[in-house]
Amino acid sequence: MRSVVAYFRAPDDAKTGGVAVTSVTFVIRRLSCSFSRTYWAEKVAFSTAGCGFGAQKVRRHRWIISFMTFHSIAGAAYRALTARKDGPSLYDVCDPLLLKYAGGDPHIGKFYRTALGNPALRPLLRRTGLAELRDAPKLQRLREALGQARDHAEPDWAAIGAPVADLVDTIELSHPRPLAEPAPARAPELAQIESVIRGCAAHLLKSFRSNGFIPTYAAFNLIGDADLRGREMLMALTGLNSRGYKNSTLLFNLARVFIARSPARALINPPWKGIAEPMWEPMQIRHRSAYYDAFFTEALLSFAETGLASPEQATVARRAVTEMVDFCLTTSAEDVRSHDGATVRVITALAPLPHPRFSKFFAQIKQDLGFGIYVPDCDTTACSFSAATQAGSTDPILDQPLLDFYAGYQVTEGANEPKVTVPLNDNIDYEGGVVTWIDNLAGERPFGNDLDPTLNLDILEVSFRNLARWRIVETPARLATVHRIIGFQKRLVLSGAFANPRSHIYYLPELYCAYFGRCYAAFIALPLVARAAIDPDGTFELIRARVLAYVQTELIAHEMNAFDAALALIALGHLGANPATFAPALHCIVASVGEGGRHGPFKAYEWNKMKTPTRILVGGPEVTSAFVLMGLALARRAMMAGVAKTS
Repeated sequence: MRSVVAYFRAPDDAKTGGVAVTSVTFVIRRLSCSFSRTYWAEKVAFSTAGCGFGAQKVRRHRWIISFMTFHSIAGAAYRALTARKDGPSLYDVCDPLLLKYAGGDPHIGKFYRTALGNPALRPLLRRTGLAELRDAPKLQRLREALGQARDHAEPDWAAIGAPVADLVDTIELSHPRPLAEPAPARAPELAQIESVIRGCAAHLLKSFRSNGFIPTYAAFNLIGDADLRGREMLMALTGLNSRGYKNSTLLFNLARVFIARSPARALINPPWKGIAEPMWEPMQIRHRSAYYDAFFTEALLSFAETGLASPEQATVARRAVTEMVDFCLTTSAEDVRSHDGATVRVITALAPLPHPRFSKFFAQIKQDLGFGIYVPDCDTTACSFSAATQAGSTDPILDQPLLDFYAGYQVTEGANEPKVTVPLNDNIDYEGGVVTWIDNLAGERPFGNDLDPTLNLDILEVSFRNLARWRIVETPARLATVHRIIGFQKRLVLSGAFANPRSHIYYLPELYCAYFGRCYAAFIALPLVARAAIDPDGTFELIRARVLAYVQTELIAHEMNAFDAALALIALGHLGANPATFAPALHCIVASVGEGGRHGPFKAYEWNKMKTPTRILVGGPEVTSAFVLMGLALARRAMMAGVAKTS
């Protein structure tokens, strides 16, 4: 590690005519002494046995990096710290109202001081002004809106959000557009693939042994989400139920305007390779959730199926799976009311403290951001039940036919009250879909409700795994619920909207493809008679063809990162693609091994996200290892089957 302290002189804001001197410390990993556009990094080949990393070789590679080198970091920092101020800054607008005041809502001021007025962000944004706010009436309108958010007991959020929405619409954001990339001539050797599988499994098991669980991380990208424009921000302000969550959504969106129009943008939102966004250090919040444990369970079960685990690894993996299933079904379970008044036991993504394993610092930040009350959701419940079913659990909670409960959260024509209150993806037809959030016993639902297509794939998948147990085919109401969800997915895919990032609330289109593969695998494993009852029109084969075409002609035909490649392999493997098409994704993964440095074989990438109150990414090095493991295990199985056929 090397630290470099740079001092920048900028005109002071005071009327003294003096200067302000700001120091910035850059922490750079293995930077070459000349600060050239190259750096040295250690690439580690992970051990193929045992639960530790046990590096067999350490090779030095000279990597040419195209973004965020020392020069670009220092240049972006210099420009942000010395920018000519064209108008009032974020702090000129907000400090008089929110820095110190008496009365009104205390949360909005506390949030402002914690999230936006902190010493780390102030130097970067203090000189970013908006020229249009030099217009006194516009500035006054904005300040009056913030004052109403602070002081009114029942604020008019549509009116409050209007001046901020106008500003949000002045920024330009877009989704990644990776460059086309030619396919490699052939796939890596099977031995290379197996080595990476072993390395990923060793990483997960070592993390479990060290922490007592496998962690995941959350990180904030203050530039916001490309799909959240002024219109969508107003949807959130009027559709959310928690005042704290509304406060944070309002202020984060105001701040993103200043960030997006500042040289600081290059520091806060650097470019990246592929689709899934890397999670930049250092601001990452470690935590545990039943949703994550469900997928780590699937990854370890996938490893066990490969036959590559050593006896010691197999023992540790079994213990980890048992403990994670218990965390899902017992620690994270809570009772809620069904639409018919019955009590149902569902799974919450964030169990009560101390189970999420936040640090005390971040536990308080969670409260300050408006996440003080967290309620169960349909996705975590479905994935937890699925993982437990795959692990062979006999917990009585699994006997509950979830489809009866989900029917109460399904969007149907003619409903008196709209179930989707935050319709950020209103470009799709919600009919037949199931919404995300579940009211707790107190009737609280702080995030309003939204509807995500990938969540609905998870509901189908868990239903197929429990088809006999829940007597779905034999129960007309349950079968009708399944048919409506399948109809929702059919319209989504036929319209092409599945490939549009705006259609998704929490996931990427590429992850939708991988999760459809997972759902399709559960469907195709059913008896023919059951498949005919569930899908008499052949919708699954129609969706399979569209998803395969997208993965083969869009995803793997362009630049990918390791997480993109893992998603591609999960989709291709589950959907029965020709193993010859695996080569681009396999090469990407093998070439990326070691990029995670001391954190694991791979970097942390966006797995899922929230678009409100700002862009919050969830992932981690362990998450990447889990998805790479599952993707490679599927690819290996298909490749070995192909070899067996030709021998």
